[in-house]
Amino acid sequence: MQPNPRQLTLLAVVQAQGSVTVELLAETLGVTLQTVRRDVQRLADEGLLARFHGGVRVPSSTTENIAHQQRESLNADGKTRIARAVAAAVPNDCSLILNIGTTTEAIARALLQHTGLRVITNNLNVARILSANPHCEVIVVGGVVRARDQGIVGEAAVDFIRQFKVDLALIGISGIEADGTLRDFDYREVKVAQTIISHAREVWLAADISKFKRPAMVEVATLSQIDRLFTDAPPPEPFPALLAEAQVRLAIAPP
Repeated sequence: MQPNPRQLTLLAVVQAQGSVTVELLAETLGVTLQTVRRDVQRLADEGLLARFHGGVRVPSSTTENIAHQQRESLNADGKTRIARAVAAAVPNDCSLILNIGTTTEAIARALLQHTGLRVITNNLNVARILSANPHCEVIVVGGVVRARDQGIVGEAAVDFIRQFKVDLALIGISGIEADGTLRDFDYREVKVAQTIISHAREVWLAADISKFKRPAMVEVATLSQIDRLFTDAPPPEPFPALLAEAQVRLAIAPP
């Protein structure tokens, strides 16, 4: 499904609070209980929310991400706006690494008009998208291909990336916890992401608003390792203070 604007707002409210009653959602969104219940049922059927008696919460799993197709549709407009903001900040004639994720795939589409880029990626979807740009050289990382999302992971991928030092790492993430840690689900993917971060002169994180306070099992990095954060809405508490303390430059994509 492609969530409509009201359903995206509902998801953002639940993400920000962890769990919410149906009555509070109806009051917050200014709609009837019946409308909220229909929205909750649809989002729960897609695995984007978990229901309990009288309310709804974020899915409890910290060990497995939702499916790639579901992630593509979740807040697609926000990801597109983030991608445009990132692309506007990326100069021509530079070297990049893009990692696994639907947001980095959106960034790849936004970079199709750039020239003189040399892009390294462990995401076959990113490679396919950017191969359509004749002014961009694409280098694909070697390793094990995950069938579910075309991501390349494993020790071979880590060893390959260690050869390079790029101008920018453009990374996505599964979740940003309230203590400022960046987290993901697959430890093999995390090892590759950590290597990407350590082999870039600047690290830019692209994360839509649903990623804040979203739990995942494996720590990738902390906000102090990020130079810029691109998102689609003002981050909830306590993130403004955490970002300021870590000296991360915040960019909120315009509508």
